[in-house]
Amino acid sequence: MSTTFAPGRTAPAARALTGYKPHWAKRFGPAPFLPMSRAEMDALGWDSCDVIVVTGDAYVDHPSFGMAVIGRVLEAQGFRVGIIAQPDWQSAEPFKALGRPNLFFGVTAGNMDSMINRYTADRKIRSDDAYTPGGQGGRRPDRAALVYAQRCKEAWNDVPIVMGGIEGSLRRIAHYDYWQDKVRRSILVDAKCDLLLYGNAERAIVEIAHRLARREPVERITDVRGTAFMRRTDDPTAEGWFEIDSTEVDRPGRIDSHINPYQTTSEQAAGQGATCAKDDGSGAMGAAVQPVRFVPSASGKVNLPPRERTVVRLPSYEQVKSDPVLYAHANRVLHLETNPGNARALVQRHGDRDVWLTPPPIPLTTAEMDHVFDLPYARSPHPSYADETGGHDGPTKIPAWEMIRFSVNIMRGCFGGCTFCSITEHEGRIIQSRSEDSVIREIEDIRDKVKGFTGVISDLGGPTANMYRIGCKSPEIEAACRKPSCVYPGICANLNTDHGPLIHMYRRARALRGVKKILIGSGLRYDLAVKSPEYIKELVTHHVGGYLKIAPEHTEDGPLSKMMKPGIGSYDRFKQLFDKFSAEAGKKQFLIPYFIAAHPGTRDEDMMNLAVWLKKNGFRADQVQTFYPSPMATATAMYHSGMNPLKGISRDATRAERVDIVRGEKRRRLHKAFLRYHDANNWPLLREALKAMGRADLIGNGKHHLVPTFQPSTDGSYQSARRKNSTPSGARTSAVTKGRVLTQHTGLPPRKTK
Repeated sequence: MSTTFAPGRTAPAARALTGYKPHWAKRFGPAPFLPMSRAEMDALGWDSCDVIVVTGDAYVDHPSFGMAVIGRVLEAQGFRVGIIAQPDWQSAEPFKALGRPNLFFGVTAGNMDSMINRYTADRKIRSDDAYTPGGQGGRRPDRAALVYAQRCKEAWNDVPIVMGGIEGSLRRIAHYDYWQDKVRRSILVDAKCDLLLYGNAERAIVEIAHRLARREPVERITDVRGTAFMRRTDDPTAEGWFEIDSTEVDRPGRIDSHINPYQTTSEQAAGQGATCAKDDGSGAMGAAVQPVRFVPSASGKVNLPPRERTVVRLPSYEQVKSDPVLYAHANRVLHLETNPGNARALVQRHGDRDVWLTPPPIPLTTAEMDHVFDLPYARSPHPSYADETGGHDGPTKIPAWEMIRFSVNIMRGCFGGCTFCSITEHEGRIIQSRSEDSVIREIEDIRDKVKGFTGVISDLGGPTANMYRIGCKSPEIEAACRKPSCVYPGICANLNTDHGPLIHMYRRARALRGVKKILIGSGLRYDLAVKSPEYIKELVTHHVGGYLKIAPEHTEDGPLSKMMKPGIGSYDRFKQLFDKFSAEAGKKQFLIPYFIAAHPGTRDEDMMNLAVWLKKNGFRADQVQTFYPSPMATATAMYHSGMNPLKGISRDATRAERVDIVRGEKRRRLHKAFLRYHDANNWPLLREALKAMGRADLIGNGKHHLVPTFQPSTDGSYQSARRKNSTPSGARTSAVTKGRVLTQHTGLPPRKTK
């Protein structure tokens, strides 16, 4: 059996999600909502739950919410699944609400990392939480997955704990913690959970649930892809593994061809005309894990051990904690081992124990994606969140649900590889697409079943709107590729850029009865879109609601090279086509570019040049994005180490690339001020900086100047993003292109006010 990544491509054999014999409890059938109380369990006829999912988000039974997806997938396998959503973490009692689970607790912080959810990029506590009824803040703790796991262990000490979600994915090894400004241990160590599932976890969670249901001890489950677990260094279950020591920084040397991890040892040896031998166990790793011994073949080539039994040892937690160079090296090695087609297992020592990471999960097939999204979701928040009218549109509205209420997710993954983005570490770069029929069925369900539908689908997209059914032309090349991006520094010649399937789906979807408009709200990869002018025409003519957001992130090559983003020329080419097709359609539409301030590799001069570009093009950025170092991202490794892992790591200053890091409140504020050059509160700071940079010529009252010489009365505070598309009465506006000022937050001209 083969697993299809995209048309014409195959991956190694993997057991299908629907290939298991259902658990006996399948006789109960699907629940209207997964129960959150004992009363709901009684109404369903359950005496207990097989699995209890603990989550930091309010429970919304919708395929965009992780707890609902995992719960419904397990329910389809015949397991009884309960939900404990946003429990009070001050004691273990709320974690006992549904009784003792028969198999395991599933723990997740929610759809967002809890620290990013709770804190701004300036480490200030947010006042709201989009995943909580009423948008109320403070309903989850810091590092929620860790806290929940500890409370679950207090509640039922003998129940296995399986952690998942993006928070676990980003913390599966030793990682830099921006909020404490230090390197923390793997969350496995602190949470004391039995297994951690990283990435999209459907395939792993189904296998683990069935094995636990067969009474297999959780400590014996060490061979499921996409999992992490703890082992003693002398654990006999590690017997037969070959270990490659990568505890030091890169050294120049021979680069070996990649080994197919799905060949048996004998097949691999036969293909190379030799055998792979194990050490006699006298090495420092002991009898369980064998250090690698390279055996020359008759041709003189060195044969590597079989990839499927090879583990790469990263520098230990104790090493990366005190040595930023080794931290950057470990980050580089981890990202080189993320392709499901060739990744090897990883191991990192923490004290006297090892954190083991199995290779990434095999992506879901199109049929499996359809299975996951076609499950009987209620597509609504749990009834316990209803207001006094019984609805969810009043004071208990959940903002995140409102945002995706009428949207459809068509795919997963992103091969862009942006260094600041967590999708790379969580979903990976292999695109997993649903079938067109499955997407159409979901649109029809929204039309027929979702209260409040007005005929407008707010989004038909995913992590990147136009990567649907796009991928490598060659399965052999894809299986061997270790590039972090398929579109940087340019679009790979082996990448299929056909937007035809997406265009066909757009046309079929908007032809449905009762559907008035389909908008594309997800971010767009514009350098990919320009490969298909037909797609841009289709998009601009039918699917743009006045504005379209895209993310050049910067205009200067220095920061763009650290982000792995294309040059601003790609944006210009896309804008030309966007404007051309908008005019042909008789529409006034606007592109809204998003930018990042203070990203590693950004000089003050780079931000100044970006500000000049913004003013020249008539943009006023209401919503400023400041670089946020999320755990384990490549850009975060740059921020912590001051080195560029994309170029290789070396202690030799002549071979390693150093990166300009924007630290300190004053410099970060300056970079944000350049993005908001139009805010009078920022003018004193900008004038001072421009004079220090020798660019006083940008200070003046002309159109070509960046900031004026006069200073109006201001309170000196930073003005945050406004929710409404408006310009305050009496606000001073400068003359810009065509006499109108566009805002980054809305993309539309300011509303006329009296």
